[in-house]
Amino acid sequence: MPKVKYYYNTETCKYEPLKKSTAHIIMDGLLYISLILIGAVCILVIYLSYYDSPNEKLLRKGNEKLVFRLKMLDKEMGQMDRLLGKLQNRDDKVYRTIFEQEPIASSIRTAGIGGSRRYQSLIEQNLESEEFLLKSLTKFDQLKRQMYIQTKSYDELLSLARRQHMMLASIPAITPISLKQSYLSSGFGMRFHPIHRIKKMHTGIDFGARVGTPIYATGAGKVTKVSTRFTGAGKNIEIDHGFGFKTKYFHLSEFNVKVGQRVKRGELIAYSGNTGTSSGPHLHYEVVKNRKKVNPIHYFYRDISDKEFEQLVKLASIENSSM
Repeated sequence: MPKVKYYYNTETCKYEPLKKSTAHIIMDGLLYISLILIGAVCILVIYLSYYDSPNEKLLRKGNEKLVFRLKMLDKEMGQMDRLLGKLQNRDDKVYRTIFEQEPIASSIRTAGIGGSRRYQSLIEQNLESEEFLLKSLTKFDQLKRQMYIQTKSYDELLSLARRQHMMLASIPAITPISLKQSYLSSGFGMRFHPIHRIKKMHTGIDFGARVGTPIYATGAGKVTKVSTRFTGAGKNIEIDHGFGFKTKYFHLSEFNVKVGQRVKRGELIAYSGNTGTSSGPHLHYEVVKNRKKVNPIHYFYRDISDKEFEQLVKLASIENSSM
């Protein structure tokens, strides 16, 4: 039974039941509802302060997994950084040394990638692990840049290796005639000329050989001259090997190549003879480096033994008569 409230009526001098108006009843109801809602909100706030909701638990667990993966990624980037350091060290101290190239400056390898402004959008989000993320992203970008520089260095070395391979194949490196079918009759330097009867500079070396002895290209190159004109050189061939090298073959009897033809080292190009100003059948061979005639004896380092080379040097040093 609801409690009945009374009030003292001064006019009748009696206690009479208090009757509430409809407005009072509504106001009281709203007050009760408000108190209940406030209490519920307070309880919810207290609960959420100490306990996570199911969604928050999932999010927190997902965040923990992400942080773990980021730490693993950071560890792997550290390993990559150490491996890249070894590659850079080998590149500078071995590969670039072989090809006589200067090491890449450390200032280029470790150059910056734009500072914190690069990650401005990330900073503005005020993330919980912002410092760790910025550190990891910076390291990752630096690794990418260093790897790019390293790949460009390898591209350069590959180009140098190909050029070196071409150069090694092109440089005159063998005797133009078989030593079993010929002999070195006169070397490079001042020699007595058998026709002009004076001492003059002999700009090549002479190999005495029978007419028709095979003559070979001493390096890869392009035939730039095949001359049959009656001159002191007689029938002769000139080969441009590139890299500043040319070779000349004089006093030939027959040709096995034509102008414009590309030849390889050891390829048959002609046969020895006795044409032009010559005192006997032989091959006069010259090497030109950067437009200067040099001693061919210094380029015989392939296909002959040390003993044969020493013998050639000894014979070439004798100041006799050229052919």
